[in-house]
Amino acid sequence: MKTGNGTRLFINEVATRDGFQMESRFIPTDDKVALIDRLGTLGYAKIEVTSFTSAKAIPALRDGEEVMQRIARRPGVVYTALVPNVRGAERALESRIGEFNIVMSVSETHNLSNLRMTREQSFAQLAEVIALAKQARVPVNVSLSCVFGCPMEGEVPLETVLGWTDRFAALGVQGITLCDTTGMAHPTQVQAVCEAVRARHPALEWTAHFHNTRGMGLANTIAAVEAGIRRLDMSLGGIGGCPYAPGATGNVATEDVVHMLQCMGYDTGMDLEGLISAAAELESLVQHELSGQVSRAGHRLTRHAPPADFNAIVERAKARPIKKENA
Repeated sequence: MKTGNGTRLFINEVATRDGFQMESRFIPTDDKVALIDRLGTLGYAKIEVTSFTSAKAIPALRDGEEVMQRIARRPGVVYTALVPNVRGAERALESRIGEFNIVMSVSETHNLSNLRMTREQSFAQLAEVIALAKQARVPVNVSLSCVFGCPMEGEVPLETVLGWTDRFAALGVQGITLCDTTGMAHPTQVQAVCEAVRARHPALEWTAHFHNTRGMGLANTIAAVEAGIRRLDMSLGGIGGCPYAPGATGNVATEDVVHMLQCMGYDTGMDLEGLISAAAELESLVQHELSGQVSRAGHRLTRHAPPADFNAIVERAKARPIKKENA
């Protein structure tokens, strides 16, 4: 395993979209805006603010336009949102979006189950969104679901993944996110897929997006970084999930991943203590325990006071004779 040696990585936050859409409790608009404004000060490259889907489809994000219009725009931070179709794209443009994030699955069964369309129907719809984005000079990122496996189909062939990346690259998108939608990825697979797509389209901005469903999120992140991926999606506190992975935990926790990468010598540009504090705030908003570990345990070098009777322990130890071994 390699050390980071100061390699710059770029961290994207998805809790306020991917995470909030899975919460049963509606997070008030004022709280969403306040949290996003706070996150904007912590060193993120990108924050996925909301989704411009139907309010009936995702009621948790029904205030997307208001949130997008009210947040403070920090220099150097891209404020992106999920844009499913042309109508959503038009609403997003009115809200001064910084990037379109469009989504489809490389698995036919998952795409039909999740989006109610075939992959070809999704591609045709998204091609219209990309054309609109070009006219408005707004960059587009494509998030490809189930790249590392589908919970209904099983393994997804690498050639299938490469075929869809080829088609979106031909439309002129700026970047593509490789999504481990239900936490099926494993490290050797991640390394192979990431190396293959980067070799195929080296000019694209590649992002990795991992869930921690089977406890391999951190290992998969390292595999992606060692394969040359420099942009990473993660979710504060580990919130989020997928309805097609029953019992699954959410995304990899931002504070856990940043802590690990910083310990290894990578430059994430992130304020770790600020992340830990923000995770505590998030827990009060969602009103349930978060899965992130570092927000509870602290940095690995966090120091704790010795026992209250430590001085007495020392004195008793000094008074105890040391037994000498037989010559």
